[in-house]
Formats: sequence, C-alpha cells, structure tokens
Amino acid sequence: MSKYDELKERAYRANMEIPKRNLAIYTFGNVSAFDPKAGVFAIKPSGVSYDALTADDIVVVDLDNKIVEGKMRPSSDTKTHVVLYRNFKGLGGIVHTHSTFATSWAQTRRPIPIYGTTHADHVAGDVPCTAVMSDEAVERDYEEETGNQILAAMKGLDPAEVQMILVAGHGPFTWGSTPEKAVYNAAVLEEIAHMAFITHTIDPWSAKLPDSLIRKHYERKHGPNAYYGQK
Repeated sequence: MSKYDELKERAYRANMEIPKRNLAIYTFGNVSAFDPKAGVFAIKPSGVSYDALTADDIVVVDLDNKIVEGKMRPSSDTKTHVVLYRNFKGLGGIVHTHSTFATSWAQTRRPIPIYGTTHADHVAGDVPCTAVMSDEAVERDYEEETGNQILAAMKGLDPAEVQMILVAGHGPFTWGSTPEKAVYNAAVLEEIAHMAFITHTIDPWSAKLPDSLIRKHYERKHGPNAYYGQK
C-alpha cells in the first residue's frame, strides 16, 4: 500500500476516459491528478498504451519535476503540467489530448471562434491558441517551453474561466478543479472544435455570436446568479 494509491487510482480512471471519449488513440495524450496539500501529481507513464495501462503504472511527480513514486518514466509532457500547476491556482487536473478537431484547429494556428451558445456555455470568448514556438525555444527545454507558451497566451485571462487552450501546431490542453472536470473540458473542447469546423465549412464568413448571447449563456451556468442545473 502507498499513501498515493488513491491519487494514482483517480489519475488512472481519468486517463481511461481519454480513449472512452475518443479523444486519443494508442499512447496519445495524458491526464494528471494533483494533490495540492502534498504538492504532487499523478500522471500517465510515457508511451504506455491505454489498453495496457494499470493504476500501478501511474507515476507520482512533485512540482520540482522529481519522481516521488513509480517504476516508469512519466509522460513526456510532465514538465508542461508542472508549469501549469505552479502558475494556475485551484487546478486539480490537467489533460492533453490529440483529439481530431481540436488538434486540427491547433494546426491552423488559429483560435476557435465563438460561433454559438454551446461554446458560450463553457467559455465566454474564443478558445485561445498559443503562438508558434520559436526555434530557440524548441532547442531549450521543449516541454517546459510549451508550458510557457500557454502562460503567455493566457495573459490577461482567468484560468478558472478559460479552462482550455490550443498549442499551435501541437494540440489541446485543458484543466479543471478536478481531473474529472479537466477530462470533461477536453471532451467539450473537442465538441466545440467539431461544431466550429462544420460552421466554418458551411460559411467561412460566419459571424461570431453577439456579446449579449455570450454573456447570457456563460453567466447562467457560471455567474453569481447561475440557474442552470440543480442546486
């Protein structure tokens, strides 16, 4: 028994949602679950397929990027997770996928426009996209620089309100107060990206949703007087 068993199990279950929700295939993608009191997070090991993954395989890492527990190397994206946990308060989980439509938007190096109310229910603006990483940054610590790209693109935005982003040329990252919410956001992002692709295909000059509708749909779910769902 390990004191991290519960955290590892939670990370394992969240990771298994990735193929279940068709957000990645084979070894693509990863989820981490953070314990802020212990200052550690549990994350998928690098290069292990979801079909073979077990809770015991999950690796526990601290915020200095040191392995605390685990037999395998953690995800190659671990340093990106470290950057986000160290800079975004209130996070309990982070997800990186290579889901088809979100990744396709990332490959265009464009944000996802806010065309409709489904999008506005979750983000009150375009889903941001980072800048393309410079040659110099690529030659430094690539995964850490990916985290820095995200921080730069999120400047002026509240990570509690904007819980999803595209890394240009790479793919999506999402986060949330729990690993389960982070996975939920990854699935929502893929659906938003799919809808935006179809909208743009039908009419490349489609207008963005009016501000009044954006605020109404976002606030009714997330505002101080939210009334969506059950109390």
